Amino acid sequence: MSKLTVDQKSVKGLFQDSKSSFLIPDYQRPYAWGEVECKTLWEDLFVFSFPNDNCDQFNEDDEYFLGPIVTFKNDDKKLEIIDGQQRLTTLMLLLRAFYNKLSHMKDQNSQAMKRDIEKCLWRANNFGAYQKDDLKIASEVATDNDKEEFIAILRDGSADNMKSRYAKNFKYFEGQIVDFLNNYPSYFAYMPARILNNCVLLPIEAESQDAALRIFSTLNDRGKPLSDADIFKAQFYKFYKEQGKKDEFIEQWKELDSIASDVFHPIAGTPLDELFTRYMYYERAKQGNKSTTTEALRKFYERDSYAIFKKDETLDNIMILAKFWQDVNLQDSERFSQEILRKLFVLNYAPNGMWTYLVSVYFMQNHAVDGSLDDAKFGKFLDIITAFIWSYALTNPGVNSLRTPVYAAMLNIVNGQDVTFSENLFDENRFRSIFANYIFSNQRTVTKAYIAWWAFTFDKQELLNLESNFDIEHIFPKARQQKEGSLKDSRSIELLGNKSLLEKRINIRASDYRFADKKKYYTGFTTSKGEKKATEIVELVELANKLSDFTEAEIKERNNMILDRFVDYLRANNLLTLTNQ
Repeated sequence: MSKLTVDQKSVKGLFQDSKSSFLIPDYQRPYAWGEVECKTLWEDLFVFSFPNDNCDQFNEDDEYFLGPIVTFKNDDKKLEIIDGQQRLTTLMLLLRAFYNKLSHMKDQNSQAMKRDIEKCLWRANNFGAYQKDDLKIASEVATDNDKEEFIAILRDGSADNMKSRYAKNFKYFEGQIVDFLNNYPSYFAYMPARILNNCVLLPIEAESQDAALRIFSTLNDRGKPLSDADIFKAQFYKFYKEQGKKDEFIEQWKELDSIASDVFHPIAGTPLDELFTRYMYYERAKQGNKSTTTEALRKFYERDSYAIFKKDETLDNIMILAKFWQDVNLQDSERFSQEILRKLFVLNYAPNGMWTYLVSVYFMQNHAVDGSLDDAKFGKFLDIITAFIWSYALTNPGVNSLRTPVYAAMLNIVNGQDVTFSENLFDENRFRSIFANYIFSNQRTVTKAYIAWWAFTFDKQELLNLESNFDIEHIFPKARQQKEGSLKDSRSIELLGNKSLLEKRINIRASDYRFADKKKYYTGFTTSKGEKKATEIVELVELANKLSDFTEAEIKERNNMILDRFVDYLRANNLLTLTNQ
């Protein structure tokens, strides 16, 4: 169990502690507070210090809680701030603004406050003189171009000709302090005194960075937790800084962040975390690792002191991978053939995300210098992983069971071998039986996966836009069955033979109609208000043009067609046992 040091402290107690040496580390995000947050802080502190605008109503035993500060002591014995960066930075600016004004005041209380603030901001030399160059807080934030202004403001007490957030917030506090002094001249020293003595924080010192990050994630319900990618950024920054290339790195990182934010939308973690995860599987495969126990992302990369990030090619590789997925997302017809884009569209409806890791490993291993792939080989690869993942989702449900064959396939890829899944072939009779008895409810991701695949078995099916919103259409509506009960077997309503992709804009209108009424929505029509576009799902248009009704017989016939066609797909990709080939 991690050891913690937890002891509530006043602002004065925290900053005047002789051991206090705070570091805003390079992996933190840039300072983000603006005037809104500073205004809230100032007004809260003012109301606390002067209840009902009356200095004498203050209770010396009252405390104002400013929040937790989560840190850990790094190898240089500095307290790296994991949580509380914004609060500590802003408090330092506020105290420096008070110090400026107190420096011009000669009364005993003001001079006492000035000395107290000195002890919070700077360290004293051997003779007790406070060194304004020796601050109790430092910032190494890699992507904060304004951090030097923060240090300069604390050192010199001036934000003239500065435009950073630090400068704007410092000037805001200076303005508030002037107004405060004008309105309460005889009580001026009381406010900084009450901030120092009665405003408290909860410093939590963890024994390691990992422990501090876990604590932050548990405590914080307002701030944005540090991601793994933030930590990775810091490691890259150190590497490129040593090479004298920090500015080039920062520009490249910003581009990488922009691409990832446009392309990846993970349920958990950040877009950059998702990109690093996809790249991790390539590096993992190169290491010959096919263990089904996957390490956490940061645990994987931090091995050997982040050795992977100290290779010249790593960041370039990650950028190449990011641009590949950007072009997949944009359905770039200059990079990919229409046939490849059709296959990639289908894979976007996969029952799980494992295909993205497989494709990432394949791309990294096989791309040419210009990032291109051999179209025929890539198409064959996409077919076999589609056929395998779709089948495995029925015969061995759950993404965990998929890891064993997929991780082995990744090793084959980096070793220059074809992906065949020869150790995990399917028995045709068993597959047919499972398929026939499977309930393809709309809630199961595998349902949409199969009907997306089916839609593109029609040669005339044009590529669909990844941004289009498709629902699962019951061709024979559920509402019709509830009213008429005309299906002999009520389970037929959930057969794949009764389901299709359909644009959400159409499905909203057509969902409960009889087939004869639905036909015009499938094929499109014109009203006095304008044209109602047909569906882009070619098969639905063909069914509407060919049939007058869609009954149980059509459901079962179509269901058998889907099954037979998929079994043929397995056979074409050599995924059936030899007796079934």
